[in-house]
Amino acid sequence: MASNLKSVAKQAKDYKYILLVMRHAKTEPFNAHGDFERCLLDKGLKQAKRVAKGLKGMGLVPDVIDCSSAVRARQTCERMLKVFGDDPKVHYSKALYADGMQAVFDALANTKDKRHTLMVLGHEPTVSMACQWLAGKRSDPGMLDLLNLGMSTACVAVFGSEAPLRKWGVHEAELIAVLSPKDFD
Repeated sequence: MASNLKSVAKQAKDYKYILLVMRHAKTEPFNAHGDFERCLLDKGLKQAKRVAKGLKGMGLVPDVIDCSSAVRARQTCERMLKVFGDDPKVHYSKALYADGMQAVFDALANTKDKRHTLMVLGHEPTVSMACQWLAGKRSDPGMLDLLNLGMSTACVAVFGSEAPLRKWGVHEAELIAVLSPKDFD
């Protein structure tokens, strides 16, 4: 489902607070040192750069990035920061690797009101499940169906709300879009 990025950017500007939930980019299938140490493939590096350029072009550079401390997530974030520049403040957290959906809700709860765009960069199935719980009644059923299937690598869900991020609860944000790296071509 290709999305019109200009339309998504326009919709996002209608909200005071934006959440970007992203799954890390494409990784190697196996690492002798374990799952936590898996690295990005060349395809993953390209995906991260493409998504970062697309988000920047849409005016959706995050103020803060809460990122899993797993190698593949850190590498995704580092590649994106080369496009975003020094603006986003980054927090690395093992909880976004190990603690499931609670870590996503903790990231929201710990975001200061002066921060208007937060990116949470993590793993499946946590990211798609958290998105399903965040999506409010006005969210498009077709996009929710995409999340039910799970988020592919480097996929980004875009949410908006007038409420500060730290006040977001279950089913209170509008799911604006679910974007794959191909949407940014």
